[in-house]
Amino acid sequence: MKTITKAALAAAFLSLAACGGAGDDAAGDNVADRADAVADNMEDAADNTSNEARSDALEDNASAIREAGEEREEAIDDADIQANQR
Repeated sequence: MKTITKAALAAAFLSLAACGGAGDDAAGDNVADRADAVADNMEDAADNTSNEARSDALEDNASAIREAGEEREEAIDDADIQANQR
């Protein structure tokens, strides 16, 4: 599941990254929102499992996904700023 989730997020990030430009922050916001939604689902799954190790792993993955979404949002926003300066 970990590999599938990462692959899905990478595809989402790449598709949304192509949407930016002209200082528009919507693409970056969409990436962060999608990462938050995926992380929320993982946290819900962690809450619903009785396996402590699995719960911890899901919580860790959720945190990593949220952080990656925020970093990608910043990268997209930075790219938009550079596009405006040309």
